Amino acid sequence: MNLKHSYAMLLAGWLNGSACAEPLTLIFVGDIMLDDGPGRVIAAGDDPLAPFASILDTADYRIGNLECAVANSGEAQASKVWSFRARPETLKILQGRFDAVSLANNHSGDYGQTAFIETTQQLDAAGIAHFGGGRNLAEAHRPLWIAKKGLKIAILGYNEYKPRRFEAGPQTPGIAWSEDEQVITDIRAAKAAGADHVIPFMHWGWEKSMQPDDRQRSFARRMIDEGASAVVGSHPHVTQGAEIYRDKPIVYSLGNFVFDGFDDENGRQGWLLRLQIDRDGVQHWETLAADIDHAGSPHPAPDRVTPCATRGENTIALCPNPLSLNE
Repeated sequence: MNLKHSYAMLLAGWLNGSACAEPLTLIFVGDIMLDDGPGRVIAAGDDPLAPFASILDTADYRIGNLECAVANSGEAQASKVWSFRARPETLKILQGRFDAVSLANNHSGDYGQTAFIETTQQLDAAGIAHFGGGRNLAEAHRPLWIAKKGLKIAILGYNEYKPRRFEAGPQTPGIAWSEDEQVITDIRAAKAAGADHVIPFMHWGWEKSMQPDDRQRSFARRMIDEGASAVVGSHPHVTQGAEIYRDKPIVYSLGNFVFDGFDDENGRQGWLLRLQIDRDGVQHWETLAADIDHAGSPHPAPDRVTPCATRGENTIALCPNPLSLNE
């Protein structure tokens, strides 16, 4: 079966709501920042996620990177050039669209530990799970567990971009920092705890670089060698391509998803990643293109083809972005 034919069969299954063998469908998106432009859109009564609502509905579980504090408390950190703090009421646009968010990034601590803790409390109140950060080091490294359709999946979140002072300590709140050996230890621990699949969600790479660096490539492959079923990334504010290693996908950066302040075209294009996974691994994955307007709201871009692949073929293709999923 060629890629085009297998892709068509999988797409038909999504549209009919009856994909063969009932694999679990996961969606990942990159950076979600609810301050500034997006915050003003929400305050005006508009919904920046409305154009993607029907696509998000196609997944069993949806995950994004929350690139801001969400709090009324705290003070901006003096050494930061850009500090983001969204109002708690902005979380209403994530409810019912995202099941969990990663806190492992370089903006979760922008308004200090008090606002960081309030962010976790606001997410709890909104019914949105969070990972990659917590009240202490152990909690920050605790996996997000997804138990659906007979699968047990562990999602791990890590940040590699300064400032490191946002890192959680043994008794202090903060984010999970990406130390290679600790990441590997966490992957092994999740497997030992019964995870059928482990997926690290990395906040890494050089901003505005369209390609991953050697460190990203080597460590992504090592994570798969140590048991990860896929590796997903964000942070550079641009997409960074994808590859297949040992029949497992690596998507280096999904770019922005809800974010304003970028005049360049690359900064206003992102990917939504959709994975279909069963007990044997990721059976099919695709990236759906988003064009982000100047207010920071994403819109499906069906005229752009983006990377996709089917298990066993070990070849990345360019697949169409299915407009019908947004109708």
